[in-house]
Amino acid sequence: MKISLRPGERLDKLARNGYVIIQDPGRFCFGMDAVLLSGFAWVKPWERAMDLCTGNGIIPILLEAKTPGEHFTGLEIQKENVDIARRSVAANRLEDKITIEEGDIKDASRTFGASSFHVVTVNPPYMTGNHGLTNSDPAKAIARHEILCTLEDVISQSAKLLMPRGRFYMVHRPFRLTEILCLMHQYGVEPKRMKLVHPFVDKEPNMVLIEGLRGGNSRITVEKPLIVYQKPGVYTDEIYDIYGY
Repeated sequence: MKISLRPGERLDKLARNGYVIIQDPGRFCFGMDAVLLSGFAWVKPWERAMDLCTGNGIIPILLEAKTPGEHFTGLEIQKENVDIARRSVAANRLEDKITIEEGDIKDASRTFGASSFHVVTVNPPYMTGNHGLTNSDPAKAIARHEILCTLEDVISQSAKLLMPRGRFYMVHRPFRLTEILCLMHQYGVEPKRMKLVHPFVDKEPNMVLIEGLRGGNSRITVEKPLIVYQKPGVYTDEIYDIYGY
């Protein structure tokens, strides 16, 4: 199949099922956080999953490669990213398994209906609107800062989209962990599993992976930490396994 790339785009190979992904470095390329989230989440054979803030569609594509889920939907507000994601889905001949929709996360439950998904995943913007320096490039700023949606939007809409006992998976930054756990509890998505990600074994964590259960009881398991590098430039075996090498 011939894959058409627009100016500035590149085609990257994924280490799963021979899949590829179209990326535009001028906009925003996926990072390790998306890959780790796809390794932390699980979609069962009969389940339908929604990925919010899907960007170029990397998480639905990796989840389709790694899990036996029935169907995967990605929701993205930026029109250019929607186009890239849809072409990536087509490049892997996954149109029957993955659907990419353009829309605002704040309208998600009205668009798709309440209790429509067994699983919701999200790799949201990490920074509040006034935290740090906002990127001068609008596309990158939207991906990194809470300009078009807030953490509360993400969690409240996820709660509405999930079926009772549905699972929520998110990757975020540890410095917002208190806010994350409080909002999850507030909207009835009880935190059930958490894993901290450390760049090196002797460094503090810079990512957190969280699983929640809609309507779950108050009990959380903190898993052993995930260490990214065994030494500079060399991943740990667990990271190589998540990537699929």
